Amino acid sequence: MDPRELTLFITAAANALYDCLPPAQLAVLAAAFTQMGDTLETLAAQKDLLES
Repeated sequence: MDPRELTLFITAAANALYDCLPPAQLAVLAAAFTQMGDTLETLAAQKDLLES
């Protein structure tokens, strides 16, 4: 996927969720996605370290 298409998809998904969820649920979802991103980054970095 082209990087610009990815950012467009993410923005569209965020806008759709904004229309469907109240602010408190949006905040929890945002925190969960942040945690998921951090965890995926940690896993990828550890795997890279172990393979090198």
